[in-house]
Amino acid sequence: MAAQRSEAHSSAVPVHGNKATGQPSGVNKADGAKKDGSGSKAASAVPRPAPKSQTRPQPSTHVRAHLASGGEPYAALDLGTNNCRLLVAEPYGQSFRVVDAFSRIVRLGEGLSQSGRLSEDAQDRAIAALKVCQSKLNYRSVKRFRLIATEACRRATNGGAFLNRVHRETGLRLEIVDRETEARLAVSGCASLVHPEADGVVLFDIGGGSSEIVWLDLDPLSEEGTVHPGEKRNRQTRRAMRHLSERIRCWASLQVGVVTLSEKHGGKVVTRAHFETMVEEVRGMLGDFEERDALAKAIETKHIHMLGTSGTVTTLAGVHLGLERYDRRQVDGTWLTATELRDMIGRVLDMNFQERMNNPCIGADRADLVLAGCAILEAFHREWPCSQLRVADRGLREGILMEMMIDDGVWNPQSNQASKKTSGKKKRSRRRGGRGHRGGHGRAKAT
Repeated sequence: MAAQRSEAHSSAVPVHGNKATGQPSGVNKADGAKKDGSGSKAASAVPRPAPKSQTRPQPSTHVRAHLASGGEPYAALDLGTNNCRLLVAEPYGQSFRVVDAFSRIVRLGEGLSQSGRLSEDAQDRAIAALKVCQSKLNYRSVKRFRLIATEACRRATNGGAFLNRVHRETGLRLEIVDRETEARLAVSGCASLVHPEADGVVLFDIGGGSSEIVWLDLDPLSEEGTVHPGEKRNRQTRRAMRHLSERIRCWASLQVGVVTLSEKHGGKVVTRAHFETMVEEVRGMLGDFEERDALAKAIETKHIHMLGTSGTVTTLAGVHLGLERYDRRQVDGTWLTATELRDMIGRVLDMNFQERMNNPCIGADRADLVLAGCAILEAFHREWPCSQLRVADRGLREGILMEMMIDDGVWNPQSNQASKKTSGKKKRSRRRGGRGHRGGHGRAKAT
């Protein structure tokens, strides 16, 4: 049976706009940005991330739940190319409380790039994991849920037949989501880890069969140079955003992931020459990102940081922190400088296969995949050299839960207290904003 990463149960998860307590004031610009006399901002020294005890994200204070605590359980399931993940949570206080979780590496996409089909063995592994998920949903009496399948089922010629088999054998009906939906859910799930003073974020999700990249443009100035109505450059406005997906300026989904790249180039013995080949192959795919050059230019002069959600970045963070056993509570929200990121990739690259297997944060299940993930991450960082990366052990599942709870009116992440400066007035909630633009071909302008 595949090894499972432990996930903290019964923990409150801040969903929107928490203050980056472990981060020094401001977000630093890319290494090498200079003041040129034309009004560009000069790069300040890159700060060290805070100690481990300070890197855990804290719940935001602006979110007010419509229910004081507890409530009917919600569930989100994400069946990807490599993993099967389930999260069960209840509305709780300012966010939601995780009451059950499950994660297992199933390698559903194993051999898919060669055959175009999901193999019987891969299907069997996935269905075994889904049966565990089904039992958890029954045990928790979950009635509100969303179950999604991503790249492996999108690409496989027998993806639909596989989902029919899943329904017959488990009773679960999974939906295949498109790449844009996958990118949007990743943004929603990671929104609370965006630094409140950032001008923008390069958010990426390195999966097993695909990788999503999103540029969140948080600059309050529109293309015409005017401030959006009712928006001021302060933390309160940032934290009050109902959906950061409203600020997606450009996104792309690359048909490359840790499984597909490692199957093509090998994952057990990876020399530096092989690694460079993988990096350059991925960089060659970045032409699909329409605003590739504009983002690189923005990083030179603005406060933009990376935000990564994937097994690759959480693994690197665990190794960086020297954890004897992977612990998401210490990993989620960790900051890495560009130097630390390069050092960690080099450290893993210097390990042989057995050393990677023996590392408690990599293990046997990821030993042949982690360097492919590092190559994808290195390609992103070479193209868009942000000075800081924040690590997210959260993503699609949290995004699904957040969107369902918003739609149900369980809690409202844009509600806010009225100003305390005016005494004698009752507190009131702000009216929720509309949904962001979800159409287009990988591009959405802020409105």
